[in-house]
Amino acid sequence: MSALAMAEVAATIDHPDAQTVTAVTHWTDQLFSFRVTRPRSLRFRSGEFVMIGLEKEDGKPLLRAYSIASPSWDEELEFYSIKVPDGPLTSRLQKIVPGDQVIVRPKPVGTLVLDALLPGKRCFLVGTGTGIAPFASLVRDPDLYERFDEVVLTHTTRTVADLAYGKQLVEQVKEDPLVGEEASAKLRYIATTTRETSHVMGRITEIFGDPARLEELSLSPLGPDDRVMICGSIGLNEDMKAICEKAGLEEGSNSMPGHFVVEKAFVG
Repeated sequence: MSALAMAEVAATIDHPDAQTVTAVTHWTDQLFSFRVTRPRSLRFRSGEFVMIGLEKEDGKPLLRAYSIASPSWDEELEFYSIKVPDGPLTSRLQKIVPGDQVIVRPKPVGTLVLDALLPGKRCFLVGTGTGIAPFASLVRDPDLYERFDEVVLTHTTRTVADLAYGKQLVEQVKEDPLVGEEASAKLRYIATTTRETSHVMGRITEIFGDPARLEELSLSPLGPDDRVMICGSIGLNEDMKAICEKAGLEEGSNSMPGHFVVEKAFVG
C-alpha cells in the first residue's frame, strides 16, 4: 500500500463509525463492489441505504448515500459502486483494499422496502447501473418470495461487461441455501444493454412501453396486481414513474404503502 493510501486509512482508524474492509471486487474499470464489517448496532430492512465514506484531510467525514447490497441477515455489509475519476469520494474509495477502513453511519433509511408496498402478485425490481444494489439485498430476502408469486429483476447497463455483477448475483441467489428454492421458482432476471449488442437491447422503459416487446419476453403489461420498485438515473426514475401511473398504479411510501416506490435519495 502506498504511503498516501496508508495515511488516508490511518485517518479513519479512530472514527467511531469506522468499519474494516474485508473484500473488494473490481468488475470493470468503472464498477467495483466491496464488503465491510457490520456495525453491531446496525439493524436494517432489505433495500435501505446508509451513509458511508472516508475522512478528509481536515478530519471531517466525506459521506455519500449507498444502498446496502447484502441482505439484512448478513454478518457483513456489501456495497456496489461506480468509479468516478474526479469524484471527491469514489476517486479514493475505489482504491481501498482489505484491511482498510470505511466510515459507515448505522442509520439506515430508504423507500425501497417491502413495507412500502401493498400486497400483490408480481413484483418488478427495476434498476439501472449501480441501481441494482438495493435489489441485490431484496432478492436474498425470504420475505420477498413470501409476499409475491413472481419476482422480475431488470437491470439495464450500457455494456455487457457492466451486467457481470447482476448476473453473478442471480446465479448465487438461486444456489443460496436460504432462498435458493424459492428464487429458482419465482425469480426472473432480464438484463438489457443500451450501447452494446446483447440478448435484449434497449432501455427497460422502452420495453415497458411496447406491448410487442413485452410479449417477446413473455411478460404481460403492468396491471393492478403488479408492484414496482425503481432505482436508477433521474430519467429512468421519472419515466418509470410515468409508466406506472399510466397503468393506474399509485406511488407508496413508508407511511402510506402503495403500488410502486422510487428511491429519491440518490441516483445510480
